Amino acid sequence: MALKLSKKNNKVQKIVKSKRKKSTRARVVSSTSMTVDPSVTLPTGKYIEAVGRRKVATARVRIYEDGGDFVVNGKVVGKYFITIVNAHSKYNVPFELTGTKGKFGVSVLVSGSGPSAQMGAMIHGIARALVAYDPTFKNLLKPSGLLTRDDRMKETRKIGMGGSARSKRQSPKR
Repeated sequence: MALKLSKKNNKVQKIVKSKRKKSTRARVVSSTSMTVDPSVTLPTGKYIEAVGRRKVATARVRIYEDGGDFVVNGKVVGKYFITIVNAHSKYNVPFELTGTKGKFGVSVLVSGSGPSAQMGAMIHGIARALVAYDPTFKNLLKPSGLLTRDDRMKETRKIGMGGSARSKRQSPKR
């Protein structure tokens, strides 16, 4: 308990600090104990692996020649990126440019940042994996900017800047 002097009516008030409960946040599921939707068939067999990144998001992409579903963190890609408008047309761009749509099964493990950055990381990883599969695809993917890592990130907070990256504290000259 603490005492506080009110400026308006010059009275002492009691302040009682309540004890905060510990948050019950869900733990991040690791890649080894990932829960898979029972309706999803995970691709198996020989694969080509690549890593894609955007902002803080990282996507570990595996493309399988044998085929299979397009799986992101144990879910079908359409269910995972349900909040993004026109997601289907965005993540199929690398396959459409190279003419390999429907030829590969894809398994992706994504972590960090938000859904939009995760999708950008996934597209970057798919493009890199396709180039590892066939180096001639580089000429098709490079001009559209799919092999370029988008390194724009949130600016870090500076000390003494009033809690944000750029805004300074108000001057006390009054």
